[in-house]
Amino acid sequence: MLKVLFVCVHNSARSQMAEAFLNRLGEGLFVAESAGIEAGTLNPYVVRAMMEIGYDISKNPTNSVFEYFKQGRTYNAVIKVCDQASGQRCPIFPRTLYEQNWSLTDPSTFRGTDEEIMNLVRNVRDEVKKRIELFIVEFKEIAQKKNS
Repeated sequence: MLKVLFVCVHNSARSQMAEAFLNRLGEGLFVAESAGIEAGTLNPYVVRAMMEIGYDISKNPTNSVFEYFKQGRTYNAVIKVCDQASGQRCPIFPRTLYEQNWSLTDPSTFRGTDEEIMNLVRNVRDEVKKRIELFIVEFKEIAQKKNS
């Protein structure tokens, strides 16, 4: 299995979605975890948006990337999902073979009515899912070789 870590600021939204999508869509070829610079609180809009499509992340813990590092965890791939276009800092995780940067808008910055915020969160959710599907296609062969 290819071990993948998704990292962001608080592990409250984008990285949680990516972890859930890869663990389900990765068909046992991938194992995903997620963490942030510091552990935050799950974004309730993200929890609702994921539930709409059959993913219950409501009981997921939020994790610290530094705790994972101190535990000696290693990953084949690290994907940063911070909004780098808006200047968000994203943690680094050493000793990985593959690293990607997916600059995704942070749902905690969304403002508006409940429905306006939900629509913005759905857009991010759908973008994360699309990128996960592309990641699976790109890395499926490598993951299959690790399983053999």
